[in-house]
Amino acid sequence: MLIRAGYEISLQCTAETPLMALLSIHPSRAQDLRTPAVITSTHSAPLVAEVDGFGNLRTRTVAPAGVIKLSTDFVIEDSGQPDEVAPWAQEVPVEQLPPDAVSFLLGSRYCETDKLSELAWAKFGNTPRGWARVQSIVDYVHNHITFGYPHACQTRTAFDAHQERVGVCRDFAHLSVALCRTMNIPARYCTGYLGDIGVPQVDAPMDFSAWFEVYLSGRWFTFDARHNTPRIGRVVMARGRDAADVAITTTFGPSKLVQFRVFTDEVQRLSHAA
Repeated sequence: MLIRAGYEISLQCTAETPLMALLSIHPSRAQDLRTPAVITSTHSAPLVAEVDGFGNLRTRTVAPAGVIKLSTDFVIEDSGQPDEVAPWAQEVPVEQLPPDAVSFLLGSRYCETDKLSELAWAKFGNTPRGWARVQSIVDYVHNHITFGYPHACQTRTAFDAHQERVGVCRDFAHLSVALCRTMNIPARYCTGYLGDIGVPQVDAPMDFSAWFEVYLSGRWFTFDARHNTPRIGRVVMARGRDAADVAITTTFGPSKLVQFRVFTDEVQRLSHAA
């Protein structure tokens, strides 16, 4: 299947301000692009692409005093298959984990494993190990938090989300990640596109989505505690320890978001996206 996706994001700055963005398709999906996913800017300053410490494609520039608009519009090919379900997948003992997975066992800015460890072992310590344990965590988070865009809060942590029982997709992901890590299962935070493909359309503005991945049986698997069902057409942009590592934009000075539009839709032919 083909998916047309992209965004238009405008920021207003009071003075020239360095800007960093994680708005590119993740390099692991680059071979699936059927049209270039080029980021364009309304400002003349160059957009410099580089790979960050987590393997994401990061863009840097200097925003002018005033408004800068970043945008892209591309077509990507997708398998059309829902997220993989693998009940056979097993936990890997900590001492056998590869170095890049071990780092995703540790607490981070939004995932306070220390505050959630006692709760996690009390609730999930007797669950079957492996895929079933992760699914138990996902079921718990899905039922524990009430989703709502008015509940969005950029400073809410996994522990806060558990206490407040409200949030958006990033809060579902943060709490799931933290609980998995306390159970010695490597978990990493993901952000990207997830349109209403194969499911009823939602009457709300499109946004980027957040989910998470866990390391089982020697590789990473996708889980989504907000939806708690395999979805079609997931396109990853960035992965990290939590939302602090994969912020859509970071400005090194005062700024204000003045436009935000995201789109991701299935298309039948490549010409439709021209």
